[in-house]
Amino acid sequence: MGVTVFTSRARRRAGPRPGGAVAALLLLASLLVVAGSPPAQAAAGLRATFSTADNGSWHLDKYVITNGTANAVNGWTLEFDLPPGVTLGNGYNGNMTANGNHVTVTNAHYNGSIPAGGSTEPHSFWFIAYGSNAEPLNCRINGDKCDGTPDRAPGTPTGVAVAGRTTKTVTLTWTAAVATDFPIAGYDIYRNGTLAASVTGGSGAVPTTGTVTGLTPNTAYTFTVRAKDTRGNVSADSAPVGATTLNPADDTTAPPAPGGLRATAKTSASVTLAWNAVTDPSGIAGYDVYRGGALVLSTTTATTAVVSGLAPLTAYTFTVRARDSYDNVSPASAALSVTTDDAVGSGKHAKVGYFVQWGIYGRQYFVKNLDTSGAAAKLTHINYSFANLDPVNLTCLQGVTKGTTSNPQDPDQGTGAGDAEADYGRGFSAAQSVDGVADTGWEPLRGNFNQLKKLKAKHPHLKVLISIGGWTYSKFFSDAAATPASREKLVRSCLDIYIKGNLPTYNGAGGPGVAAGIFDGIDLDWEWPGAEGHPGNHWGPQDKANNTALFAEFRRQLDALGAGTGKRYLLTAFTPADPAKIEAGWDISRTDGTPSVFDYMDFANVQGYDFHGAGSDNSWEPHRTGHQGNLYRDAQDPYPFDFSVEKAIRTYLDAGVHPRQLTLGIAFYGRGWQGVTDGGANGEWQAATGAAPGQFAEEAGTRGYSNLLAMVPNCAVHHDTQSVSTYCYTGANGTWWTYDDPWSIGLKTTWLKQQGLLGVMIWEMSGDTANGALMSALHTGL
Repeated sequence: MGVTVFTSRARRRAGPRPGGAVAALLLLASLLVVAGSPPAQAAAGLRATFSTADNGSWHLDKYVITNGTANAVNGWTLEFDLPPGVTLGNGYNGNMTANGNHVTVTNAHYNGSIPAGGSTEPHSFWFIAYGSNAEPLNCRINGDKCDGTPDRAPGTPTGVAVAGRTTKTVTLTWTAAVATDFPIAGYDIYRNGTLAASVTGGSGAVPTTGTVTGLTPNTAYTFTVRAKDTRGNVSADSAPVGATTLNPADDTTAPPAPGGLRATAKTSASVTLAWNAVTDPSGIAGYDVYRGGALVLSTTTATTAVVSGLAPLTAYTFTVRARDSYDNVSPASAALSVTTDDAVGSGKHAKVGYFVQWGIYGRQYFVKNLDTSGAAAKLTHINYSFANLDPVNLTCLQGVTKGTTSNPQDPDQGTGAGDAEADYGRGFSAAQSVDGVADTGWEPLRGNFNQLKKLKAKHPHLKVLISIGGWTYSKFFSDAAATPASREKLVRSCLDIYIKGNLPTYNGAGGPGVAAGIFDGIDLDWEWPGAEGHPGNHWGPQDKANNTALFAEFRRQLDALGAGTGKRYLLTAFTPADPAKIEAGWDISRTDGTPSVFDYMDFANVQGYDFHGAGSDNSWEPHRTGHQGNLYRDAQDPYPFDFSVEKAIRTYLDAGVHPRQLTLGIAFYGRGWQGVTDGGANGEWQAATGAAPGQFAEEAGTRGYSNLLAMVPNCAVHHDTQSVSTYCYTGANGTWWTYDDPWSIGLKTTWLKQQGLLGVMIWEMSGDTANGALMSALHTGL
């Protein structure tokens, strides 16, 4: 895919540099006599005391945190709500985030430790407020009230009544409890003094209805209800209410089967079902939904249900049965077969762009450029490349900054390498930031990860995946995938770091959950299982089966995590164009009844480039030019092997892979040769002396599309209509470059739509022009 090369660089931490207005504010903060409210007198603990100073058009608001305990406190989190009419300016001496009017502040690295009896002075948190000097509401310090007073329990639920009974269940309703210090989070139902059921709010209001299951038929019970708030404070018991479950002998007639079962919506991971209601003299207690004969969920009297946890592009069969109040179950409805959607939805196309970690250095390509070029609005997915594997622990590696070597033939070129500085340690200036806000250098999340977070906030449709491996980071995949235990360990570590966001500490950044929510899935870039790749890579014939098993383990753990978060995480892969490499390492067959690697992934990004080229050390094919991404085989191609986009995609389709699980890789860079003879063919398939000078000294033979246009003058452009290839030639004994341009992209996108493919993948985004010429061509074509 790409060669990760960066050398050691001097790094300077971007700390705050007071100047101008900020310096004046800092001076003001130290000199102002502020009018503050006196601290409350209560039990010893952390307190946060508010004060404010009026400065005309704005107010300087401040919280001093004091420690009334007998032990030092390490780390604090301050939360409060802005009063009506108050807007927020900058904050200082703390890491501040705002969600609507709710503000959360975590300590800076230098004021997190508060000794017994001490305070955060002289480095207390302060912020600029506009509109009013009113004190913030609902202040909490480490979850406790800022004035130190104890929590008050929520009000007691009232009006508890029996809303329904079956032979094994009782349904209760009640009047919502009154919240006191904290919002109501849910209710607990007690049966004869023992907890029997709990009701929580989910994403909306907390329901005031609950059903106790698992009861004995024809038996009397007594129930009470307690309210609980978001801090875990529990109310007193409600007044008790009695209920007797129904006697099944009183009604043995089942209701009729539901009719009209239908799918009203579907995604890649869920199906929404609806059916017609049925009636019964004893009343309908609910409906049971079956998938392939297995019960998957039960409703109350609702005649719709969402079945989730499904795989994309997979056929499922559903039936529904009705239950009456005496738990008589109806015959099954007529069966309904539904095939889930693909990863982006019917009629839509994926546009997957790789953003390279090291682009912020020589390329000076930042996450912000994805926005300013217009690419972010057009992309559907961003693959952040690359994460490495720890050579000792065989886990996902993060938290180190160690460059690769400059020798592309070094078998240890990428061993132990990584760039936590670029990932989440480096502070970016306002000019380099997506939202125009500079890092101070003290935030727990900085670097590219923070910018991706900002980009997703600006473009909520984007999905971001972490790409693991790549050309120089695939050495230890074979070892990590070798056994069930090693696979489980690798996957668990990757999900812990990238999906749960638990970043190792690095230069004051990182910590538990810091990167949560940035990555929507995993992209595996093992180059290559069962075949040679970078010099020194570990590989063998066992890799093919282990590769499939590794995908199965990623899918298992991602789904298990998603069951708790309510989100389906993506799993994709970069896969080869070479049929020999496919056969050696990728079980893609969906026609022989055995598990395929495609049973576990959402889609694969098929390499559609690098068919020919000259390496930076004049390896590979230095003495003859050739197209790097031709759609069809060129009739003039002198090589005995056949590399083309058409052949690569056909290899997957012939094995039974669904076309909507494939994207076509397109290069935003060109490959070039120098000393190229004309041969009467404008240098096409002609002799050369080696790789042409590249955009970077360590990458001879390679230039980004934008750089190629600007730095290779007098390169006459030619379009090979038979093979669909673009190339340019500077003349006899000059340079010859092969690349994609809007012309070839237009024909390729037309072709891939004819094949029914999911979309395109781009390696990599920094090669495009500042105004996104190639991305615009892709967007127009799709």
